[in-house]
Amino acid sequence: MHHTLDNTHRLLVISDIHGHAGGLQLLLDAAEYNPRTDRLVLAGDYIDEDRQSFETLHMIRKLTDEGAVALPGNMETRWLSHSGEVTSRCASLRSWLEGLPPYFEADGYLFVHAGFRPGVPLTEQTLPDMTEIRQDFWEAELPAFAEKGIVFGHTPTFKMGGTAGEIWRRPGKIGIDTGAKHGCRLTLLDVHNRVAYSCSTASGRGSYTDFRADLLVEC
Repeated sequence: MHHTLDNTHRLLVISDIHGHAGGLQLLLDAAEYNPRTDRLVLAGDYIDEDRQSFETLHMIRKLTDEGAVALPGNMETRWLSHSGEVTSRCASLRSWLEGLPPYFEADGYLFVHAGFRPGVPLTEQTLPDMTEIRQDFWEAELPAFAEKGIVFGHTPTFKMGGTAGEIWRRPGKIGIDTGAKHGCRLTLLDVHNRVAYSCSTASGRGSYTDFRADLLVEC
């Protein structure tokens, strides 16, 4: 099923999965993701507070083994800070998470979980800011180090004044946390073709309805 204008060498990104591994797989399948020709950025918050969501990490790690790029979210850094929870069984996951890059650059875009601290050079940004910052980032001017724009998650788009379940866009900034954690939608964005693949998470994990593939209008 050919959903996009250019189905090869695509740049895909998803964030704030929060344990919805089934939803992630549905969207990758619907987009016909091919790790040999597509680039996939996973922008953090793969897990949620409950332990069952940790199985999502194994899926994310497998995707990175196939070539995807994973970034840490605040949920992952929070788990890493609780060293008492780490056992030999998850030691390898801890080591893998600690080695993830805090941001990623591709085709002039910067990908990050939460955003960047205004007025701070890219090389001096801290991991806490890049995984936790909210309004100070998305209300600020686009930093000079962002060539085409910044794609980020962390803050659900309805909390930034957008429509629940839909991508938030402003000049140079694209918010892709469409509220999967809050029973809204999980969204996979094809950056260059402006196609948003999404499904509802209202029924909870394991049941994903109302799949859509929307072509975003230029802003």
